Amino acid sequence: MIARTGTAARAALVALLALVFLAPVQAQTLPGDFVFLRDIDPSIIQDIRYATSNNFVGRPLAGYNAGECVVKREVGLRLKAVQQELSAQNLSLKMFDCYRPARASLDMVKWSQNGHETAAERRYNPKIPKTELFRLGYIASRSQHSTGAALDLTLVDLKADNSAKFDPAKAYADCTAPVEARAPEGSVDMGTGYDCTDAKGHTAATSINAEQRTWRKRLVAAMARQGFVNYSKEWWHFSLPGAGGAAYDFPIQPRRR
Repeated sequence: MIARTGTAARAALVALLALVFLAPVQAQTLPGDFVFLRDIDPSIIQDIRYATSNNFVGRPLAGYNAGECVVKREVGLRLKAVQQELSAQNLSLKMFDCYRPARASLDMVKWSQNGHETAAERRYNPKIPKTELFRLGYIASRSQHSTGAALDLTLVDLKADNSAKFDPAKAYADCTAPVEARAPEGSVDMGTGYDCTDAKGHTAATSINAEQRTWRKRLVAAMARQGFVNYSKEWWHFSLPGAGGAAYDFPIQPRRR
């Protein structure tokens, strides 16, 4: 009787462990019809810059506890459609920023008012004082990113060598310099780096070469076919009209796998 009881107990324990380790992990719950883009299309490349020190502030922004692209579900599905079109051309989207917690925008405001500018910061703002970035429309204190309907992105040529990595110890040229001198972004040459607050970063800038202009038009056209609208002062910024709504402030946490 004792032996049988022990055997039964061991069998029950094995069954319990099987449930714990073999059962599928439930998807993480996000508010307001938000989803992780990786759950919609894991093939889309992500380089969420505000979760790193490789951005104009020089450190992770408040609320970016993980480098994950979070979007409204409709936005994610349309990005998947864009990606499917691009993949046939050996291209991929690369996400720089998606949903942005409202606290991150406030963090940007505090940064703009801290009274000093470093050489690394001036790489992104070579001609414009950072105190002017909000007034000139380069940064918004109430960002559409916080609604889940706005995105920062670029194109990657999957046939090219995209292995160059950002080196925080290296003194790169500013974001308007030739691509060989700028910080590497592992993407096609759009004429400026990401988050470049300069007239050269305007989507229709005439100061870029023909190939750079062609890449910008190609990105805008691919996004427009799924209803996305580009912001004229930033070749990398797109939004989906009608998909937004209220701004959110939940932090971006690591995605459960």
